[in-house]
Amino acid sequence: MVEAFLDHEKKEDTRICQIRGKPFQGISPPVKDPAIFAKVLMVHGVGNHIPGYSTQLMEKLADKMALNYTGKITKNIALTDPFDTTKKLGNLRINQLTNEDKSHELLFYELTWSEITAAEKAVLSYDNSGEYSFRRATINDTLKKFTNDTAPDPMIYLGDSREDILISFAQSFCWMVAAQWDDLPATSNQPCIPSQLAIENMQKDHYVFISHSLGSRITIDGLQRLAALFADIKNNVRGQSLDYAEELVQAFKGKHIPIFMLSNQLPMLQLGRKLPEVTGQWGAYCRADGEHYNSRILSETSIIAFSDPNDVLSYAIPHGFVDQYIDSRLCVKATNININVAKIIDLFGVDLANPLEAHVAYETDERIIALMANGVGNENASPIISERCQTLITSD
Repeated sequence: MVEAFLDHEKKEDTRICQIRGKPFQGISPPVKDPAIFAKVLMVHGVGNHIPGYSTQLMEKLADKMALNYTGKITKNIALTDPFDTTKKLGNLRINQLTNEDKSHELLFYELTWSEITAAEKAVLSYDNSGEYSFRRATINDTLKKFTNDTAPDPMIYLGDSREDILISFAQSFCWMVAAQWDDLPATSNQPCIPSQLAIENMQKDHYVFISHSLGSRITIDGLQRLAALFADIKNNVRGQSLDYAEELVQAFKGKHIPIFMLSNQLPMLQLGRKLPEVTGQWGAYCRADGEHYNSRILSETSIIAFSDPNDVLSYAIPHGFVDQYIDSRLCVKATNININVAKIIDLFGVDLANPLEAHVAYETDERIIALMANGVGNENASPIISERCQTLITSD
């Protein structure tokens, strides 16, 4: 229906872009710093995904940062549980992106975890068959198949599969920390066990997460799971050497990790969940003079939450949410970006935006790519942001 009325589309791009919160650096500065190894992990949301799903986003970011060369191979690691290697926990796909003389480098890691939930979702496969689908109107059949593919994932995540998905995330992060490009295997089905070299890598690496919809909940839960493990490291290594575990924890405490959340769903996916172990104590853990400063997990976690008002499945992060619902030890600071990614058309005098496009088009919007690459409120910010976005910076 939307496609049928493209002739009515507004000629002037009046889509909103409103930024409110802390200024942030993009991915580009650490990429250009020869003393730093920049690494990005992409975590998908609901629905079936296959390795390579983030290629368009990766290539747009690479183009924005003038990284026009890639490694001869793409590396793929079959993820598993270090303590039960019979489990198949998805795929980690790794690309090396550089400029011509390789003075600028980015390693792009793509986590595909939907293999974990595929078996449980198969119970609905009958509903997509010809026996049932031909009875629906064409548009309704498309929407029903989309619902069958996406709606079960949040419910499955609340069940037994949640732990496996979080192990998949932890293993992905472990591979980010454990090795640089030349030391990563081209293929592997072995679990990641960080060696003492991970301490050195942790100190000089810059980590960034990009997540979509449910992937944002997985990323935060994954970091909160690490917080719980690190809080009692001696009882959580399950027989591994303790010689360097505490040093790795200390190195992690010095990291500042940004998370770019596309179609942010944290408020909705908080419903019915228990609170983290430590909440409402940001000052005690995150200020240098705080009572528990030495027990923090990260120096800072920057959440940059993108939401389109026409995306019925995304939400801004409201005031007080971080303090009440996110582990204080992560030292989170949030920035909300209210942005129309779906085109708005005039349909017989009524504004209309496709809600499906509003949910999935974040990864192709040039303003979002510019914000992820170069940030806002700094000298490297892209001109398109000052031209097309309204910015309200909050003070400490």
